[in-house]
Amino acid sequence: MMKSEFDTITGTASNGSIAGTRSFSDSTAGAVVIGGDYQGLGIVRSLGRHKIPVCVVDDEKSISRFSKYTKHSVSERNLRDEDQTVKSLLEIGRRLGLEGWVLFPTRDETVAALSRYRSKLEEIFRVPTPEWKVIQFAWDKRQTYRLARDLGIPTPTNWQVKSVAELRDLKLSYPVAIKPAIKEHFFYATKAKAWRANNQKELERLVERAAAHIGLDEVILQDLIPGDGLQQFAYCAFFKGGKSLGSMVVRRTRQHPAEFGRASTYVETTSIENIEKMSERFLREINYYGLVEIEYKLDPRDGQYKLLDVNARTWGYHSLGARAGVDFPFLLFSDQMDRSTDVQRGKPGVAWLRFTTDLPTSFTQILTGRLSWREYLRSIRNTDVEAVFTQDDPWPGIAELMLIPYMAVRRGF
Repeated sequence: MMKSEFDTITGTASNGSIAGTRSFSDSTAGAVVIGGDYQGLGIVRSLGRHKIPVCVVDDEKSISRFSKYTKHSVSERNLRDEDQTVKSLLEIGRRLGLEGWVLFPTRDETVAALSRYRSKLEEIFRVPTPEWKVIQFAWDKRQTYRLARDLGIPTPTNWQVKSVAELRDLKLSYPVAIKPAIKEHFFYATKAKAWRANNQKELERLVERAAAHIGLDEVILQDLIPGDGLQQFAYCAFFKGGKSLGSMVVRRTRQHPAEFGRASTYVETTSIENIEKMSERFLREINYYGLVEIEYKLDPRDGQYKLLDVNARTWGYHSLGARAGVDFPFLLFSDQMDRSTDVQRGKPGVAWLRFTTDLPTSFTQILTGRLSWREYLRSIRNTDVEAVFTQDDPWPGIAELMLIPYMAVRRGF
């Protein structure tokens, strides 16, 4: 665990509620959304439509501050450093009187900060993010894959080496994926989720390059499962007490980039019992509480759904949930207020689209013959939820169009 001037985590209740004696007023409580891109906007709208006040905190020029449902919008210089994130949140909470408000992280490094310094943040906020002994299984893929194998959950074959020279001793079938054990350490340096090596020479070059960014001990070599978004699936849930109080399974039909999707662009709900069972087995094992997305890829070579990632927070397309029958942010907020809710399950056949990224993604697939114009237009007609553009809250959509050049530079869009 990282050292800091802040206290380390002490014991917390297994359901994610505050373990100390501090009491807050439910009548004035709201939510602090940390990260205001389209994912954060989905949280803002979910809670805002239930008349819950929302404060958006971000270190980017994001679109959520333009939403009519945002009560406070605060710009910070740096939310990637854990100490600075905690300091900023505490200062904002005291200055704006946000005692008892619920924290909603949207990025993995924020999840880590909230988990590691949870006891300090609980002096002001409700912190549903679990303690570090739980979050480590989502944060570090070495831990994720180790636990999955112990539980009999399929994963792609993985390798790690102590030197580049050891690569020549591995018996690999190409292509191979080079990916980080801890995504955030790699992503901000490369703007990529993973790299593809088609032969030994490429592998050695890319492993050296990755090691220069994150260190060789964090570099994972992984069998590259064939296919794009059509092979990608995910289990999404609000999980508590060993079971899902709200859940849905989706196919991430289109994503960008197509092979190593940083984000989904077109998603459809479906029903796959095996994915649900494996995901709940994993979450029960670590006594997980809160919102979570677990990603899988269907391997056409053996017909197995193989676990790729665990995201201990909201995910990009979570706003699909409300239309499918599971309002994920409101479920979590209600539970933090000790309000009972019925078990919710997403219905299949509901579709979500993020137009600004799906259009170029689809155009590329059409040019390469992986998607026809007829299929693309049919998917547009069948869309139920657009990530940003809504009639009742139009300004974030206008802002997103204006911010495309900024985001292209900032994140590689």
